[in-house]
Amino acid sequence: MLWKIIVELVIGALCGFAANKIMGGDSGSILKNILLGIVGGFVGGLIGNLIGLGGGWITGILLAIGGACLVVWLFRKLFK
Repeated sequence: MLWKIIVELVIGALCGFAANKIMGGDSGSILKNILLGIVGGFVGGLIGNLIGLGGGWITGILLAIGGACLVVWLFRKLFK
């Protein structure tokens, strides 16, 4: 149980970091990357379920990065 949470946080941080780099920003704090990655993973998962994608690690990571990119874009628009 604890390992799953740790793995999800690490994947969330990596997805948030990747989304931040894709969107052309500075790396920011690790906490911001983790939070945006986790929220992005949730958003990406919802979008994936709505359009019928999902079911694997690679698909989940790609959806999380895509969702994190969307969350980073919204974050920048709202707090600029």
